[in-house]
Amino acid sequence: MSAPKTFHVKSFGCQMNVYDGERMAELMAAQGLTQADAIDADVVVLNTCHIRERATEKVYSDIGRLRKDQRRKSGKTPMIAVAGCVAQAEGEEIFTRAKVDIVVGPQAYHNLPDLVAKAAAGTPSLDTDMPLLSKFGALPARRKVAPSAFLTVQEGCDKFCTYCVVPYTRGAEISRPFAAIVDEAKALVDAGAREITLLGQNVNAWSENERGLHDLIRDLDGIPGLARIRYTTSHPNDMTQGLIDAHRDIETLMPFLHLPVQAGSDRVLKAMNRSHTRDSYLRLLDRVRAVRPDIALSGDFIVGFPGETDAEFADTLSLVDAVGYAQAYSFKYSPRPGTPAASIVEQVPETVMDERLQRLQAALNRDQHAFNAATVGRQCTVLLERAGKLPGQLIGKSPWLQSVHLIGDHAIGDLVDVTLGAAGPNSLTGIDRVREAA
Repeated sequence: MSAPKTFHVKSFGCQMNVYDGERMAELMAAQGLTQADAIDADVVVLNTCHIRERATEKVYSDIGRLRKDQRRKSGKTPMIAVAGCVAQAEGEEIFTRAKVDIVVGPQAYHNLPDLVAKAAAGTPSLDTDMPLLSKFGALPARRKVAPSAFLTVQEGCDKFCTYCVVPYTRGAEISRPFAAIVDEAKALVDAGAREITLLGQNVNAWSENERGLHDLIRDLDGIPGLARIRYTTSHPNDMTQGLIDAHRDIETLMPFLHLPVQAGSDRVLKAMNRSHTRDSYLRLLDRVRAVRPDIALSGDFIVGFPGETDAEFADTLSLVDAVGYAQAYSFKYSPRPGTPAASIVEQVPETVMDERLQRLQAALNRDQHAFNAATVGRQCTVLLERAGKLPGQLIGKSPWLQSVHLIGDHAIGDLVDVTLGAAGPNSLTGIDRVREAA
């Protein structure tokens, strides 16, 4: 196989995978390769997620479809690299089930150029080592980026929720060094970022010596040109008073908090090995709202955890009613091999999970629409991030992470003062306050 000249990275799953995909693309570009569409690329990297039950099968389906599409168009066979959490979990099994060239885990993708070179020489390569943060020092400098950029500050998880594979695919909790994070944040701003979202499996577990995430945010707040800071995903166990107070004190920290709860029943939470109770979670939200009354709250929910009864699911619905989420993610329980919950005998039937998920999502959609409607008429600043479908239309985000559509003489990357107008279930229109005044 000749050395590839073009590449494509396709990422699935969480924001951390998006960040990893961007960094892999930068690695390939630094080697002189040119980015291309998947159907044309010489090497295609599938950056995978392993959270859902069918994630592995989807990878094999994508591999087959990719090869078929490229053969139909050009008659060539691309070099295929499987990266990310499926690569970490499946390892050599991927070589057995599909003829791929590279398998590389989420802690080893900095070695991708070497693995590509070996594959081009005819040697399929596997790297699922999990060295502590060494990949970050091997990645190229950040270049041009979007107005809103991701920055990984923490990886791994020590919580061992009984349904979750992350501790096995991403490893133990570890924090990147403070100085390295600040340097990368400055480079992102220099490359065009106006907003940075700090990422971690448990981002609020970030620490260095006596510093916590709130200290890191306070330092990032001083970077010239950085207008907005966000962070995700948080764990209730690591939501310190210092971080809560940061939402009151730091203007660049946006009034949005994603704090997964997963269920509203204490028995189910205990079975999930979540460290919080229903009451402690609600009291934590009260403390956040006490310092930032306008904060938008987001969460994660799992329905149909093994043994969940109708009454326990009703507890989840009542928690949703009590909180009033601005947005949320909800999923049916998906057994992952090797996790404790997968061995529980009392699995909830698929039809019951389907019905519960529909009811939960109806409640969450109701509350999201209500939150959006309540912000109509509010004045705020919108960061424009991409073009819309209509002529002259741009789409950005409000401080509360709402999608806002705006038509006017603006550019991507602009921060525009608007009055929020008509609200739909998932977005709002914005009225340019300069034009409104005129």
